[in-house]
Amino acid sequence: MIRAEAADMPDDGAPKTPDRLRRRASRLLSQVSVRSDRLITEGLAQADARKWHYAALASLEEYGPGSQAELSRRTDIYRSDMVGVLNELAERDLVERMPDPDDRRRNIITISTRGRRHLRRLDKVLDDLHDELLAPLSPAERDQFVQLLTRLLDHHVRVS
Repeated sequence: MIRAEAADMPDDGAPKTPDRLRRRASRLLSQVSVRSDRLITEGLAQADARKWHYAALASLEEYGPGSQAELSRRTDIYRSDMVGVLNELAERDLVERMPDPDDRRRNIITISTRGRRHLRRLDKVLDDLHDELLAPLSPAERDQFVQLLTRLLDHHVRVS
């Protein structure tokens, strides 16, 4: 709980936040997002990783090798940031860079065997963190929540 919201909770635990704020989906999503981001960032840091590491490795595992530009598009990580992410992953032997046979000016990035093992470890870490984040929800509610968020995101990606 951030300090401003802790102040919204009196000694009896009842929220002091006005109902009109507590009913605003945008505000609720924002506040859950802040907590989720903090939880995931701190949890991945304990596993010596970052969200972007996971995104890049997951993309390589699911879609196969790709250029830095392709990885950037697949993960929504800015190209300039992707270079740093891939440098970090390459330094740890989690990915391999090889010149593209069709265009020697660019590299093709491939997940390494070590990267696959690291990704499986991060999957477990994230599973545990998501259990913590979604603790008040039943398994069915968790699935429904993810489906609804996906539908919202897909809609807004299409219209933007």
